[in-house]
Amino acid sequence: MSARLSSLIGNWSDATQCGFWVVVSGFLMSGQLVVVRSLGDEISVFEILLFRSIFGLTAIAGLIVKRADVVLLPNRPGLAILCGALAFLAGTFFYLAAKELPVADITAIHFIRPVFAAMVAAIVLREVLRGSRILAIFAGVAGAAIIVRPGLVEVNIGVLFVLGAVAVQSWNPINRKLLSKSDHPDTVAVWNVLTILPLAAVTSYFFWTTPTWEQVGWMALIGLLEIANQRVLGRAYLRGDAIVVVALHYTRLPIAAILGFLILSEFPDVWIWVGGGIIAVASIYLTVQEKKSGLPNQKQA
Repeated sequence: MSARLSSLIGNWSDATQCGFWVVVSGFLMSGQLVVVRSLGDEISVFEILLFRSIFGLTAIAGLIVKRADVVLLPNRPGLAILCGALAFLAGTFFYLAAKELPVADITAIHFIRPVFAAMVAAIVLREVLRGSRILAIFAGVAGAAIIVRPGLVEVNIGVLFVLGAVAVQSWNPINRKLLSKSDHPDTVAVWNVLTILPLAAVTSYFFWTTPTWEQVGWMALIGLLEIANQRVLGRAYLRGDAIVVVALHYTRLPIAAILGFLILSEFPDVWIWVGGGIIAVASIYLTVQEKKSGLPNQKQA
């Protein structure tokens, strides 16, 4: 991030800065999926995660050297490693889905994450299912059903991969919340990469295909996009209320549709827009109601 750009954005209002960073995040995340989808079946997702981790670790090497006493010594190492392991699972599911589904389809189905998180909280944390949560859950499931249309079209296994990623991502914020009370955010970020790296190395061994230099370049790009996305999202949450961020996240569908169309010649059918819209409304409604109830909102990464 250049000093000139930071100086320019710093003069904007908090709401404008939040919106800008969320839109940038949408391009960064959709860009990753486009690259993974472009690689097709030539490279396994485990190799992609391995190279993503290597280049991501390279990008934050300066931070590790500068603050080794903080970032390399977590107060709760077990929980830090668990967060990294879950992030590895989420990345695996997400990239597997990218090999099977159009980018916009993945984005639309992924919208169900806040609704899924409410279901997890009710089951695992035994939180009360009030009227607003029940309504949002039913609406979210209905929206997902419209996208998938089971029985009317053949269910792509990519849908299951997206739901797997959503399930993991709905649980991991709970662990991150616990870690935030004892460890620096940079410590969590570094251990995320340090945990994913050996897991990806071991799994990629069984699916290894020696990549070309061009493919290495594309995987390096994925790593840079992921690191940039994490930093950009942090700025968005710093400048905007969780409700605003959740609402703006739904700009990802048109962004994914545009990139998918321009680069991969993909264009989502009308049911993707209808189902995605219903899930978006349900998620925003749920977030607003949680805010009115005075309940803490977990920020999504």
